[in-house]
Amino acid sequence: MKSKNTKKIEKMKKKHGLLAIFAFILTCVVATMMLSYFVYSLVFYLLEAKLSSEYESISYMARIYEQSISEDYEGDVWAILNEDGREYIIRDKNGNLLVGDKDNTCSEDGDLVKLSGIDCDVEVFIDKEYPFVTLDREGLVTVRMLDLLDYIQDHRKDPELFLLIDDGDVSTDTSNVLFFESDSYLRLPVWMGMKVAGGEETFIGKGFVYIRMSDVSIVLITTVILGILFFIIFMLFLVNMIGNIKSQKRSMKLFFMDLATGGHNRMWYIYKGEALLKKRSSASYQYAVVSLLSVKYNTFCMCHSVSEGEEIIRKVSDCIGRHITRHEVFAHESPESFMLLLRVKDQDELTGRLGAIISDLEKIDNNHSFTYHLGVSVLLPPRDVNGRVLRRRYIDLEQDYNNAVTARNTLNGKEDSGVAYFDLKLVEERKWHDQVEEHCREALVNQEFLVYYQPKYDPVTGLMRGTEALIRWQSPTLGFVSPGKFIPIFEHNGFITEIDHYMLERVAMDQKKWMDEGIECVPISVNISRAHFIESDLAEQIRDTMDRAGAPRNLIEIELTESAFFDDKNALIKTISKLKEYGFAVSMDDFGSGYSSLNSLKDMPLDILKLDAEFFRGDGQGERGKIVVSETIKLARSLNMRTVAEGVEIKEQVDFLAEHGCDMIQGFYYAKPMPADEYVKKLAEKKADK
Repeated sequence: MKSKNTKKIEKMKKKHGLLAIFAFILTCVVATMMLSYFVYSLVFYLLEAKLSSEYESISYMARIYEQSISEDYEGDVWAILNEDGREYIIRDKNGNLLVGDKDNTCSEDGDLVKLSGIDCDVEVFIDKEYPFVTLDREGLVTVRMLDLLDYIQDHRKDPELFLLIDDGDVSTDTSNVLFFESDSYLRLPVWMGMKVAGGEETFIGKGFVYIRMSDVSIVLITTVILGILFFIIFMLFLVNMIGNIKSQKRSMKLFFMDLATGGHNRMWYIYKGEALLKKRSSASYQYAVVSLLSVKYNTFCMCHSVSEGEEIIRKVSDCIGRHITRHEVFAHESPESFMLLLRVKDQDELTGRLGAIISDLEKIDNNHSFTYHLGVSVLLPPRDVNGRVLRRRYIDLEQDYNNAVTARNTLNGKEDSGVAYFDLKLVEERKWHDQVEEHCREALVNQEFLVYYQPKYDPVTGLMRGTEALIRWQSPTLGFVSPGKFIPIFEHNGFITEIDHYMLERVAMDQKKWMDEGIECVPISVNISRAHFIESDLAEQIRDTMDRAGAPRNLIEIELTESAFFDDKNALIKTISKLKEYGFAVSMDDFGSGYSSLNSLKDMPLDILKLDAEFFRGDGQGERGKIVVSETIKLARSLNMRTVAEGVEIKEQVDFLAEHGCDMIQGFYYAKPMPADEYVKKLAEKKADK
C-alpha cells in the first residue's frame, strides 16, 4: 500500500496529463466525425437529387407500359419507350426476364429505398459493370468513392463513364477530357424499378447520375480545406497538450523543490522514498530513515544573518549529497534539518556511514563549529515465516520518519554531535505521554491528585520545623503515578500552572482544617513552577487563594526552582517582593543542581535556601563536597537566610549538617513523603522518631 500523501501526488501527476490527452483525443474524434458527416451529407444530398430526377423519367416510361397493358393499347408502345433512348428491362415476379437484353448489366436483386420528394419506396438495382452507385448498411444510396477513383485512374478515356459538353452538345469523344474540367461530367449508371401489372411484373429502367467535374472539384477542395483546418486544430491541440505536460512537469519540479538549497523537499523525499522501498531490488536491504539536525543553526543565524545561515545549509546539503548513492534519497525538511534514506547491509555499515557523514559535516566551515543530532529508524527486510525475504508492501515513510525524529529528540539539550536509534521503548514513552495528557484534566476535576507531606526537622533538637507539600496521582486508569512520571509532561504542555493552583488550595484547606482541630501547624512549602512567573499578578493569585481558605499566610512557604532565576530577573524580584510583603516566606529550591549564580542570592530577597539532594547522595560527600556545603550554609546565614538540606538519608550526614549550622533537614532519614492522615499524626507528635 501507499501512504495517503503519495497517492495524492500520483493522482495530481496523472490528472493534468490524462485530461490533456483526453481532450486531444476527443477533439480529434469529434473533428473527424464532423468532417466525415459533412462530406457524406453533401454527397448524399447531391446523389439523392440526381436519382429523384432520373426516377421521374423512368416512372413515366413504366406508366406508359402499364397503361398499354390495362387499356388494350393499340399503338406501338415499344417504339414510344425506345424513343427516350433509355435502356430498360421487364422482369416477372420471379425475376425472369420478360423484355430486354439478356446481357443487361442490372443486378439480380434490388433494395427498396426512400428518396426525398418521392412518396413511394423505390427499388434500386446496382449496375454490374459500373457498380459505383450502391447502398450502404443503413439502406441509403451512396457512391463508392474509393473504388470510383481507382477505376478512373485506369480508365481515363472510358466513353461510357465520361461525357464532354461542347457548346450545348453532348460529345462521347473523351480523348481530350481532363479530370476536373468545368464542362466534363461523370455518368454513373444505376437501375431503378417499380411494380406494374398489379405487382406481377417489375419495370426496371437504367438511369444515370451525372456529376459535374467542377462540383467534384468544389467538394474535394472543400474537403481538403476542412482537412487542413482539422490538421491545424490537431496540431494546436497537440502543441497545447505537449505544453500542458511540460508545464505540469515544471510545476511538479517546483512542487518538489526546496528553495533554500535548490535541492528537494519533504514531499519529494516521501514520494521517491516510498517508490524506492517498494522496488523488488530493495527488499533484501536494510534501510535507515534518518533525521539530521544542525544543533547550532538557529544560534548561528541569530549571531550572523539568515542569508549566511542559508549558505551554511547549502554546504550541508552538498556535503550530504556526496554521501548519497543512486539507491538512496535525501531532502531538506526545515531550516535546520534534513531527511535521509540510506541503504545498508548491516548495522556496522550504517554506524560507519553515519560517523563519516557527521565527521564531514563538522568540517564544512573552518571559522565556526557545528554539531549534529541524528535520529535513526531502521527498516529491516520483511520476511515470511520461513525466513524468505518479501517485497515491501505497506510503506508509510512519514511514520518512519516521525519515529526517527522521536529518537533524535532524545538528544535535545546536548551540545555535541550524537546518534540516537528508535526502539519500542520510545513508542511506549510516547503512548504514556499521550495517556497523561488525555487524563490530566479529568483527574484534576475528580481530585485524583493527592497531596503528600514530607516533614523537615531541626537536626539539633529533632523537632519538626517545616514541611514540603508533594504531589502524587492516584488514577483509576493509570494507577498510582509518581510525580517524576507526569510533572515533566505538565511542565512541557503548560498544565503545571493548574497543578500549582490545585496544590495551593489543597494545602491551604488542610492547614485551615488542622488549625480548627486545635493542631499546631508548621509552615508548609509549595512548589510554584517556573512557567507561572510570567504572570504579573502571581503574588495576588497566591494571596487570594490563601485568604479564601482562611489559612494564615505565614504558614505557607513559596518554593522557586533555581532555573526560574534565569528568566526575567526584574519581574521575578518584583513578584518575590510582593509575596514577602503579603506575609509569605520564599525559598530557592534545588540550589546547586544547576549553574547557580551568586548574583541570584545577592539580588533576590529570599528567606530560605534549599541545598540540592545531589550533595548528599551516597555514603559520603567527599572533602570538596563538604567544603561547598559548609560554606554555602555560612553564606546563607550571612545573608539572613535559613538553610534546608534535602535528600538526607544517613546519620553521618545529619551530624555533619548539625555541626555546620544547617537549620532543617528533609529526607528519608527522618521521614518519607506521606499522606495527610499519616502526616497529621507526625504533626501532633512534633518530635522526630530518631
